[in-house]
Amino acid sequence: MASTTLQGKKVAILVTDGFEQSELMEPRKALDEAGAKTIVVSPNEGKVKGWNHTEWGNEIPVDISLGSAKADDFDALLLPGGVMNPDQLRIKPEAVRFVKHFVDADKPVAAVCHGPWTLLEAGGVWRTHDDIVALAEDRP
Repeated sequence: MASTTLQGKKVAILVTDGFEQSELMEPRKALDEAGAKTIVVSPNEGKVKGWNHTEWGNEIPVDISLGSAKADDFDALLLPGGVMNPDQLRIKPEAVRFVKHFVDADKPVAAVCHGPWTLLEAGGVWRTHDDIVALAEDRP
């Protein structure tokens, strides 16, 4: 029997093309089984394409565009990794603002693998490793 500990909670999953497929699908499955309602939010409209280890993976539907999403409507945020996904999101001001809302509101944020890159950009990482700090400094 699935747990319902997250019953009634809405979890935003912020992604763009190039998210690591397993890093979205497996956490999403666990959240759904725990009773959460997961909603894919993206700067893309329609669909986003996953990355499956070394090649393009499946497309999944976008539930709401980032421009239409209101962070106040969500209880938590999931940031899947993949190299391309967070690398693109962290340079989009609207994506960083969306993530920052969760940080400032002390809402739960789960960041998988490279997902913390966007979290770092939004000021949600307080203790960093040298490689994360270097990432923040790699832009002009």
